[in-house]
Amino acid sequence: MPDYDHPLRFGSFITPRNQPPHHPVDLAMFSEDVGLDLVTFQDHPYQAVLHDTWTLLTWVAARTSRIHVSGNVLNLPLRQPAVLARAMASLDLLSEGRAELGIGTGGFFDAIASMGAPLLTPPDAVSGLDEALDIICGIWDVADRSPLHIDGRFHRVDGAQRGPTPAHRIPIWVGAYKPRMQKIIGRKGDGWLPSLPWMQPGDIAKGNQNIDESARLAGRDPREIVRMMNIVPPVSAQQMARLAIEDGVSVFILGSDDPHEIRRFATVTAAEIRDRVGEARSGGSHGEATP
Repeated sequence: MPDYDHPLRFGSFITPRNQPPHHPVDLAMFSEDVGLDLVTFQDHPYQAVLHDTWTLLTWVAARTSRIHVSGNVLNLPLRQPAVLARAMASLDLLSEGRAELGIGTGGFFDAIASMGAPLLTPPDAVSGLDEALDIICGIWDVADRSPLHIDGRFHRVDGAQRGPTPAHRIPIWVGAYKPRMQKIIGRKGDGWLPSLPWMQPGDIAKGNQNIDESARLAGRDPREIVRMMNIVPPVSAQQMARLAIEDGVSVFILGSDDPHEIRRFATVTAAEIRDRVGEARSGGSHGEATP
């Protein structure tokens, strides 16, 4: 797949452990200090050892001034979409445009049901996400002055007020590995957010193809959709540059709670990735080298 030519961005993926309570907040602030663009947190509300991710996002946004915040990814079955849309808009307004929406189906359906949500099958969870994106975008669509009515199988609103308007156009990044979810991204999403350790050879190219074909069928330009990747140490700048040039990945998010790894990624590895990709985009060969 060709390079989609998006600006490169780099972020951290921090475990939201609640003991000691402020440790993930400190790592988020550290991520900002070392120059990262984005800080993200997983969302597993059924795990008592973790902070509630939404509460953590709001606290981190209040303690920082530049870095953007996102779930990686928010657990939709435990977060009602119309309320989530309003919460996202409020956080975006309060943080002056630094809130991003990473969202997914949740995956661990028995654990989700233990918290009181319906026990979903994977196909039903995908259908629910499809409906939820319509509701979220509908809440944000304040140009339409009519009440919002969506009657889905899993999510519905009946005359909901629209708004408030977010401070910026909040992108919707979807964690997806299968074709049906990837096609939803092509129709309705702004970014694809998988994790590299879960990918098999050829998966990125297949996923890009699914997203691009779906986007074209929906009348969208596939280049509008950002390709992202969660990665884990050790990180090869050469390999990441290849993912950028050959597979279009432009956002790299490091999964680590080690300040030394976060600092090295932000100050050394990211700079080398930028250099390699910049050279490749300008016609050189350095960034295309295969590791």
